[in-house]
Amino acid sequence: MCGIVGVLGNHEAAPLLVEALKRLEYRGYDSAGIATVNGGQLDRRRAVGKLVNLSDLLVHEPLAGKAGIGHTRWATHGAATVTNAHPHRAGGVAVVHNGIIENFRDLRAELAADGYTQESETDTETVVLLTRRAMDRGATPVEAAKETLSRLHGAFALCFLFDGHDDLMIAARKGSPLAIGWGDGEMFVGSDAIALAPMTDRVTYLEEGDWAIVTRQGAEIYDARNARANRAETRIQLDATRIEKAGYKHFMAKEIAEQPVVIADALKRYTTADGTLKLPQELDFTHIDRVTLVACGTASYACHVAKYWFEQIAGLPADIDIASEFRYRDPVLSPSSMAIFVSQSGETADTLAALRHVRDKVAKVVSVINVPTSSIARESDLALPILAGVEVGVASTKAFTCQLTVLALMALKAAQDKGRIDAARMQDRLETLRAVPGLMNAALALSDPIAKVAEDLAKAQDVLFLGRGPMFPLALEGALKLKEISYIHAEGYASGELKHGPIALIDDAVPVIVLAPKDALFDKTVSNMQEVMARNGKVLLLSDADGVETAGNGTWKTLTLPTVDPHWAPILYAVPAQLLAYHTAIAKGTDVDQPRNLAKSVTVE
Repeated sequence: MCGIVGVLGNHEAAPLLVEALKRLEYRGYDSAGIATVNGGQLDRRRAVGKLVNLSDLLVHEPLAGKAGIGHTRWATHGAATVTNAHPHRAGGVAVVHNGIIENFRDLRAELAADGYTQESETDTETVVLLTRRAMDRGATPVEAAKETLSRLHGAFALCFLFDGHDDLMIAARKGSPLAIGWGDGEMFVGSDAIALAPMTDRVTYLEEGDWAIVTRQGAEIYDARNARANRAETRIQLDATRIEKAGYKHFMAKEIAEQPVVIADALKRYTTADGTLKLPQELDFTHIDRVTLVACGTASYACHVAKYWFEQIAGLPADIDIASEFRYRDPVLSPSSMAIFVSQSGETADTLAALRHVRDKVAKVVSVINVPTSSIARESDLALPILAGVEVGVASTKAFTCQLTVLALMALKAAQDKGRIDAARMQDRLETLRAVPGLMNAALALSDPIAKVAEDLAKAQDVLFLGRGPMFPLALEGALKLKEISYIHAEGYASGELKHGPIALIDDAVPVIVLAPKDALFDKTVSNMQEVMARNGKVLLLSDADGVETAGNGTWKTLTLPTVDPHWAPILYAVPAQLLAYHTAIAKGTDVDQPRNLAKSVTVE
């Protein structure tokens, strides 16, 4: 979501801030701004829309100064306007904020009673007004920030800058990530290590409740009880933070194409060449009686597929929950169960809150994440990186298939621990799984015929996706991808549910995309497909050669995929689902990498 950058440097801050914010564009935003201190004077510039608008403004109204803070805002409280954009300022203090201040209404009323009224509609402005009031009453900047932090309820990452202080920032986090970067006589703050990578490879991640006094000489970090805290310094791998399109038109296209490589990397990390698993020893399902899978969005569909794997391969009961609903239904948890949390960013607010809810109620908390230094990873008993690399496109692609791959290996480990699979069968299963990256390359070769189909798909108002078994959650994921980046209304259904209502939508204007490898459920799926065709529905069938030959007659279009082990079909069939969404968005002319209203990392509930 929103992005934060802070600089106490030896060079002009404005160009550094804008360049760092560009590296955070992938998180999603609708306005941006920076503030600097120059000659003791605090000033700011803000603009609505893309960062180029802020850059244009800075050409005509430059900001000097070697100390500054910057922000990209994804609107929550209040529309995307200049007045609501960050940094917010009141008197001699400016603040940038990620998250939501839950008690802002009470604070706003209290401040108004003291004569401190807001200009914006945001929750954030209460933070800057509280700090100004404390300073008006005689508090130093550090004292004022500390007092303000004690009054805030909710989730936040905050960075304060003060008039008259060009060697001071205050940084704080609660429920939203924030990191401090170390330089040579320079210091930096960022909501994402990616933003800091061009300036430093030395990073300290603030823990929950931490706040820090940052000067060019270093940082004094305090915990939630205001005691001095020692936090480890981490060296970030600059290659892992490089953001380049590598000749592709869009990051999404690049990330779709990277899937064979990153999945092969994950398989290499977690398996051996002789057909055995090498997952961490701590991942032990021997005495586990149930797994609970929790995630949001695309990651929740990966969990949905994994439920089939855990139950069919390992015989282990599995529950799936959307993280935003999990805590509020008061789930019944077994002390001998394992909770698995899946998140690309490792900072998803709802997923992190769900993790904290179960931490003392289950035998083990395991996370499947793409960022090993993230909050979810750090707060888990065991974190399994998916090794997808930086994913910039808002619509997740390679992270989804890497999540599926790691979850598949976990299901195989559960089967091994439960005595449901012998060494020979394990070797066979891993051999078919290791074949998937090569099959993906063949699926990627379908890009041109998919682009031709997408030209017609782009004319539709509504699209349905159908699948059975583990292809049902892939139908949900395919529909999500299409609606995310093309803005076409799309829904995914279990094929057998079609006649229980959705069939009323079928006519010759509603394309129906059927995901049907020739597996044990193929004939049933074809029967449902025939029900669509009998009502003049336009069916796009995705199957293997045997399936297309058996059921392709009478369909609107067909796409022939390689034959794959039915268990791993969701991983392979994700590729054409992603390409359909991508090429449809291209045909419609929508913003593929940064679709409207969406954010990459959802750090608010």
